[in-house]
Amino acid sequence: MKTNIQSIGFTASEDLTAFVKEKTAKISLHFDNILTSEVCLKSEKSATNDNKICDIRLVIPGNDVLASAQCTTFEEAVALASDAIIKQIEKRKAKIHDKRVQIDIVE
Repeated sequence: MKTNIQSIGFTASEDLTAFVKEKTAKISLHFDNILTSEVCLKSEKSATNDNKICDIRLVIPGNDVLASAQCTTFEEAVALASDAIIKQIEKRKAKIHDKRVQIDIVE
């Protein structure tokens, strides 16, 4: 799986890009058909400290999976967004499995 990391308004450090690649690699363990993952990191100007945003988009056959998180650090935002993606993938896999089971019962 190829991971595209885009940092808007700043240059991402090597540690941050390694962390993002590690988290996206863990996502690929849950679902095999991921073509690419696109991670967008940006910092918003706001009055609160929760101004670091991470958007993750998985390109898979069918509909893409999207998740976004906003936290005080990029690492925290990436972790929350990847957890949300994993939950979405697990739900999708459960639906696919249920449909296959129903088809097998009907036949």
